[in-house]
Parts: sequence; structure tokens; C-alpha cells
Amino acid sequence: MSSLFALHRIKLMSLLLVANLGLILHLSLGTMKSGDLWAPLDIAGEGGSAVLILVWICLLLKSRPAGRVTNLLFAGLACLFFSLWMDVIDEFVQLPDSAMWDGWLESGPMPVGFILLTLGIYHWHSEQLAISQQMRNRERLYREHRQFDKLTPLGGATYLKNQIQQTVRQSASERQPLSLIMLDMDTFNTINRDYGQPEGDRVLQVVTQLVLLNLREHDLLCRLAGDRFVIILPNTLESQAKVIAGELSLAIAHLAYRTTGQGERLMLSATTVAVMVRQEEPERLLERLNLCMAQAKQTPWARSA
Repeated sequence: MSSLFALHRIKLMSLLLVANLGLILHLSLGTMKSGDLWAPLDIAGEGGSAVLILVWICLLLKSRPAGRVTNLLFAGLACLFFSLWMDVIDEFVQLPDSAMWDGWLESGPMPVGFILLTLGIYHWHSEQLAISQQMRNRERLYREHRQFDKLTPLGGATYLKNQIQQTVRQSASERQPLSLIMLDMDTFNTINRDYGQPEGDRVLQVVTQLVLLNLREHDLLCRLAGDRFVIILPNTLESQAKVIAGELSLAIAHLAYRTTGQGERLMLSATTVAVMVRQEEPERLLERLNLCMAQAKQTPWARSA
């Protein structure tokens, strides 16, 4: 950071040096005008504008890092300042009629400064658009990150509803079937009660990995709540979803899970139900799934609806 300030100081000192060289050049080749030849309005306008531009330069160098945009903005403002500064000096110093270079010093830097300043503002605008896009991406990522479950980690209920809504629209536009599977662990509360919540959390993590290994690449697994999961199955008929649901139940039933404390074998099982998605809102669809799950829990032999 100190090297950055040093570089900016060099820019500012260079500008002041060039401005002083212009003053010395006028004083050495010209003579001071008498007070009655001064134009107070011109002096105030040109001098005030030069002071304001110098303030802008200081604010620019103080607030921006070194780089192309800063250099363009500084160069443009520096040319404008130098041109106005020469105009101010010209109000006090009378040069001989043979001196033609003063007109170039007063007028020449002005259009160059405006061109450089325009280029700087253009690149600054592009820079701000890029920053704004990055901020929107970070905000979206943060917002979506909050929708993910920290334990598993899978998308939570809010993320699930958003994905259902998007997938329903996509399936309707492509005229492809869409099915959902709900998976609920059996006697999970007993595991938490007998072995503690950390053991229950580990069971959920292991089951999550097992289910993911048994899904297709385009399927999406989310954790609805507690030990209840929902799987979105694009391009899948209800009959296919029921087959997948049955395979998941068998995979969990055959899982050789042992507790971390005593190494006891826990017999895990899960109830799964599968439904075909209609043109309905995510809340209504999840209500239908929960109702199917409640019926399946009451009649263990009915594992799909």
C-alpha cells in the first residue's frame, strides 16, 4: 500500500512540476501586467476551475488504486488543469506578440484532456459493470448457499421448492415426464434417543452418500427436513420412479452401518414413495408427497403411490 501511495505522489509531484515550469517560462519571457489590466471574472472562473480540477485529482489518487483507468483519468484531468493554469497565468503575465507557443499551451491540452478523460470514464464504466456483475454473482451464491443444509450438505426445503418449480416448467416446455421420490428413515428418532444426536447426524450423512451413489447423474437429492429427503427425477415416468424408490429402500436396508462408539450394527430402513408430477405448485406437490408418505407409514407393504 505504501508503494501505491508513493506512485500516486510521483504523479501529483510531476503535475505540479510541469505547472511550475509553465509559470517560470511565462515569467522569464514576459512581464507582469498592471492591476488595471486584470480581468477578475476570468481569473475567478479559470482559477476556480483549476483549483476544483486539482481537488478532483487528489480525490482520484486517494480513492483509486494504480492501473490503466486511474492513469487515463489522471492524465485527462491533468491536461485540463494545465490548460486552465496556463489561462490563469496569462491573465497576469504579458508575453511578447512574437510568442505563439502560449496559445498552444492554453488550448492544446484541453481537447487531449477531454479525450483521455472520456477514455478513462468509458473504461471506468466497464470496470463498474464488471464489479456489479461480480457482486450480483456473490449475492446470488450467498443467497443460494443459505438454502443448503450444513449437515449433509444438500439443498434444503427452500432450494428444493425452487428447483421443483424450475423443473416443472422445463418438463412442461420439453413435454417430458417428471417424477419425485420421498424417502423417510424409519425409527430414526430411536437412533437419536439411544445413541445421541451426533450418531443420528452421522447416519444421515452416510445415508446421503449412499443415496447419491444410487442416483443418476441428472437426478437431484434434497433434504426436506430432519430425516426426510426428496429426489427430483427429470425425464422419468412414475413406474420408473417406483423402481428407483424400491432400489433405494433395499440399498439402505442392506447397509452395514456400525455406531462410532461401541461398533454396534444398526439395522437401518427407509420408507420411499414415488409420484408423478402434475402442473401444480411445489407446496401442493409436497403436500401430496407427505400424504403418500403418511399412508405408506401406516401400511408398510405399500411403498409407492
